Amino acid sequence: MATRYFSSMTWKEIDDLDKDNVVVVLPVGAVEAHGPHLPLATDGIISESMAHAGAKKLSARGLTVLILPALSYTAAGFAAAFPGTISLPPDHVTRTIVGIARSVADAGFRLLAIANSHLDPENLSSLREAEETFRSDDRLRIVFPDLTRKPWASRLSDEFRSGACHAGRFETSIVLAVSPELVREEVRRGLPSNPSSLSVAIREGKTTFEEAGGPDAYFGHPAEASAVEGEATIETLGSILEDAVMAARETA
Repeated sequence: MATRYFSSMTWKEIDDLDKDNVVVVLPVGAVEAHGPHLPLATDGIISESMAHAGAKKLSARGLTVLILPALSYTAAGFAAAFPGTISLPPDHVTRTIVGIARSVADAGFRLLAIANSHLDPENLSSLREAEETFRSDDRLRIVFPDLTRKPWASRLSDEFRSGACHAGRFETSIVLAVSPELVREEVRRGLPSNPSSLSVAIREGKTTFEEAGGPDAYFGHPAEASAVEGEATIETLGSILEDAVMAARETA
């Protein structure tokens, strides 16, 4: 079938769709610090890439995919001390997602998939809470493949699984593949590795990048990034979204 942009359609075109054969996808990112070499919009770039890759795969299965405008403002407390970061209270994020989902349900759609790459704990909690809100709603199901949890995390790179993956090789590779002009290459190539694990820091109760060992707002190995790896990772993210949606449809 086709991939279409939700906001470029008319209300009549929305109304005429076979709603049972449609997947609506919401990319979720953040405006936050991503080291001295990546733009503040990095998470949004990754999430939209995931949405597009997943949409292509789902379209090949005969589904119509509608991609919503990305939600770029969310909870980003870990990066809040860095200039440029915009962080919302987690409960605001939950209410926003729930509001979007209710409008999608009111239009007659049955499934809303969230493509998210922003791994701040408060953002993840907000998305899980929104997903849970619709658990017993027979009009709409929210599908949220949480990349930090099984089985999805096991499909991603060693750096990602180590927890040292904010603006490191994993994320930098994706931006190099999608928007290389936004990567500050001279800076990136000279950055030393930072193996400090955010996931370990979170378990230890740390709440900021600085406390977690990232004074420049990056973790991992950005100098090792490549566009080739980024392209492969985008395909994997698309497959994760595809598999999550198909599993939800099979159990509906």
